[in-house]
Amino acid sequence: MKKTLSILIICGVLLPALSFGQDESPVKVPENLEEAKEMGQKALETGQKELPGLIEKIWKEEIMPLWQKMYDWFKANIWPKIKSWFMKFIQPEIEKRKPALEEEFKKEKQEMKTEVQNQLPKIWDSLWEKFKELIATD
Repeated sequence: MKKTLSILIICGVLLPALSFGQDESPVKVPENLEEAKEMGQKALETGQKELPGLIEKIWKEEIMPLWQKMYDWFKANIWPKIKSWFMKFIQPEIEKRKPALEEEFKKEKQEMKTEVQNQLPKIWDSLWEKFKELIATD
């Protein structure tokens, strides 16, 4: 146990330290403002040319297949459980409550009809008064 732990500690200290020994950096730092401007213009031109195609390629070759696999996995593993749970618990409850809900819907519909019939003359009078005011002010 002590040997394993000491080896892991040495690797944890030595391996990161070895990366500091590299001389070349992958990105060249510009020497002056003109060189920085030139690098920026090249990067912008390259980005404008290649970025749309690159994004489309990533979308078609990586993202959509991944989403398709996730959907297929969900459809194969999760959806049957949800469907069986729905059919076992929810569907019978819906069927049991359906007549009461239909009756309640009929009552609500009738109440709304009577309410509209009671309010319609008031609404009509209000609109007529506003119409008269509009005509009178012109």
